[in-house]
Amino acid sequence: MRKKKIIIAIDGWSSCGKSTLAKQMAKELDYIYIDSGAMYRAITLYFLRNNIDITSKKEVREALESITLEFIFNPKSKNSDIYLNGEDVEYLIRDLVVAEKVSDVAAIREVRAFAVAQQQKMGKGKGIIMDGRDIGTVVFPKAELKIFMTADNAIRVERRFKELYAKNPNISIEEVKNNLEMRDYIDSHREVSPLKQAKDALILDNSQLTERKQLELALNWAMGKILVKNT
Repeated sequence: MRKKKIIIAIDGWSSCGKSTLAKQMAKELDYIYIDSGAMYRAITLYFLRNNIDITSKKEVREALESITLEFIFNPKSKNSDIYLNGEDVEYLIRDLVVAEKVSDVAAIREVRAFAVAQQQKMGKGKGIIMDGRDIGTVVFPKAELKIFMTADNAIRVERRFKELYAKNPNISIEEVKNNLEMRDYIDSHREVSPLKQAKDALILDNSQLTERKQLELALNWAMGKILVKNT
């Protein structure tokens, strides 16, 4: 048996643990992890900082021309942080203010074209894992392994609340629930690249799975694609 490099696309709803699984798989397989959601969040952060009118195509196009995104390995976290125009914004993009606007920004045709072009360029050499909303349907429709993640809504809200509460103790679970529902609706109803399950994607419902069990299942799927018989 020999190993071949593949592309692993992980899509799914917010707060299903897509990034966590993708990072863990990347470490186990020695693959490059690309957080597509972080790219949209960084773009959103730039738009908020510069008061970009997202209804103005002219302003959006000009803003995108001023944005440079890159992932740089962080030896402390053992993960790659996203840099916006040379600034590490990995922590800043996780704020609720960004979360409340990212789905609207990500729905803009020009923004998606900008991000998808960069993502496809990153994937040319294969050996990558990317998570997001349209990775298996738009960015890498020919990915060798596509995983679609889902979980019970109440569990997703609780997970997201714990994550945000650690940064902002004043946040309420109702705020988190409303934000999650809003993002779900926008992500699945947007005109450009809506969130949907690819026909050949494997469904991973982790409502009752531990992180370890989830990882074992996904790695088993991956090795089924990576290992090929010698000819």
